[in-house]
Amino acid sequence: MISVNDKWEVLWQPGMTLRELLKAVGFTHRVVVISVNGLLIPPADYETHAVADGDSVKVIHIIGGG
Repeated sequence: MISVNDKWEVLWQPGMTLRELLKAVGFTHRVVVISVNGLLIPPADYETHAVADGDSVKVIHIIGGG
């Protein structure tokens, strides 16, 4: 299982990437910041960064305003 924001538990699948994890949880925000086990992951790596069973993922969506 992968913990997302200490709120959701997602069933891990071999080869699962951050992008696939975002889809599984239902995140639709275009601009997010993601850390895996406390390590920030660059947005360019979301498509290829594999998550492991037991990882703790934090996702923060950025909201602009004025």
